[in-house]
Amino acid sequence: MDYIIYIVLAVLGVIFLVTQGFTKRKSRDRKSRKFMEDYKRENRDKPKD
Repeated sequence: MDYIIYIVLAVLGVIFLVTQGFTKRKSRDRKSRKFMEDYKRENRDKPKD
């Protein structure tokens, strides 16, 4: 029963590290702009009908 605090802290540490890994991966994906591969921007010079 003396080790409950250490077990709780270890679980919280693991959860923290896992969430940091996911947020870092999402940030890297945003910076790489891989998520906008299929995006087609409209031509601004073309007049609209």
